[in-house]
Amino acid sequence: MVPALCSALSPRVCYWDRSQPGPNHQPLGGPPLPGQCGPVAMVTHSGNSGTSPIQSFQEHPLRHFRFPPGHSREITWLRDGDPPAVLPRVPVFRSCRRSTAFTGWDSVSISGLTPRRRIRDPMDRTREEVAATLQIAKLNAEDFRSTVHCLTFNRAFNSGDYSLMELDDALCKEIEAGGSLVIRGEKSDHAVLCSESKTYDLKIADTSNLLLFIPGCKTPDQLLADQQEVNVVRCEIAGFSNHYWELRRCRPKLKKLKKLLMENTYDGPENQGNRDNDTSLYTTEDLLNQIQASNEELSEHLKVIHACNIKGFWRILDFDYEMKILNHVTQLVDSESWSFSKVPLNECLQELRPLEPEEMIEHCLNCYGKKFKEDDVIYFALNEDKICRATAQMLLQNAVKFNLAEFQEVWQQSVPEGMTTRTDQLKGLALVDRTSRPETVCLLKTEDLPEDTQERFNSLFTMREKWMEADIAPYIKDLCGEKQTIGALLTKYARCSVQNGIKLYNSRRPIS
Repeated sequence: MVPALCSALSPRVCYWDRSQPGPNHQPLGGPPLPGQCGPVAMVTHSGNSGTSPIQSFQEHPLRHFRFPPGHSREITWLRDGDPPAVLPRVPVFRSCRRSTAFTGWDSVSISGLTPRRRIRDPMDRTREEVAATLQIAKLNAEDFRSTVHCLTFNRAFNSGDYSLMELDDALCKEIEAGGSLVIRGEKSDHAVLCSESKTYDLKIADTSNLLLFIPGCKTPDQLLADQQEVNVVRCEIAGFSNHYWELRRCRPKLKKLKKLLMENTYDGPENQGNRDNDTSLYTTEDLLNQIQASNEELSEHLKVIHACNIKGFWRILDFDYEMKILNHVTQLVDSESWSFSKVPLNECLQELRPLEPEEMIEHCLNCYGKKFKEDDVIYFALNEDKICRATAQMLLQNAVKFNLAEFQEVWQQSVPEGMTTRTDQLKGLALVDRTSRPETVCLLKTEDLPEDTQERFNSLFTMREKWMEADIAPYIKDLCGEKQTIGALLTKYARCSVQNGIKLYNSRRPIS
């Protein structure tokens, strides 16, 4: 309810309610706005008052009227020669048709007319007021710039409307170029922020100073340094905060990706049936909604795990089916006497088309080789290490432990003729135990270990109490962030000791 000001010559009490006109609700017009004029007014209690508002008005000439709660403006009545006075803010009775309640300012008592004067927003400041404030504070105006910002709170102000985020130069340039930042994570996840190519951990940083959001506020470099005359700039505070989001580069959380795709592996067109309509199929957009990684990081890891896009959905080939296609390719290379470093794509597709779909054959060549072009003909150079690793995984996946010597013999016999197996090809795939008699090897893939750094070390030290750096390095290499080394990780999470001249690492904390 907003009180109205009227220019009546005799004292009267007026009620104003635009929505409910009636005998006690005289529509006398809206309140004056800043820059307009009006009569002297005073707020009185509309009932149960022990004092006479008219007598009070006569004893204390009023020059100031304050709007109700929720309104930031004040109306100052200026009469030549009279000092201004502020009427105390007291609750008054509201008169309604059906009920009464204490709701704030309501009645207006009008007495007499004053010369019309400008109504000024009390938060405005003149140059004289600025100078007087500096004088009271015992500050020298020459020590400050000549531009003064007069701050007021926006009427629609809400402290929860905005959040601050600290960005580095690279992210700022990406935003300015039209890029976007996305916060990813489910309810149970710790939120991360992703750009097009990187992932950042989000942490709240508190600040001892209150940070104000002031659109239009000029920074020192935007002000004229040689300006002499005081210039008052009026700005509205849109919000404030005492904390901001701090970004720290982190590794993408990709372990969940393979888990999702393994729900529905692809093992050939003849075995699909109605599985193409299964709800456990995922598009790129579906994966971005569930995986805490950037677009580029997700795309790169899809290649690492040999995922294939089939009819718009990302699928992982069943490992046995993938090895079946790879065997078709290597047998064709052997029968045609091609070089593993130069396998022609078109001839390969033509020969194997009756056995497997063309897209599956080309996908297999992409997984285990590198495409290149020569004389407008597309070739693939097959990677010996990748093929040997895949063969080793096929041999080890059904065995708990394998005698190392026997495994190496079977492994060499299983790879295509002309390729050579080496134990260093097993890094991050299998663990060799040289302390046992006889020496053994077992399957241990990096992707099967926990994603969290501390949990990863706990898991490794549970399997083996002490590790040589050469053995543990393949299993922690992916944990290294930017500018972080394997040695730094071992220093932080492991304790080093020397036995028989060999450096060994064990856990810094007890392992249950």
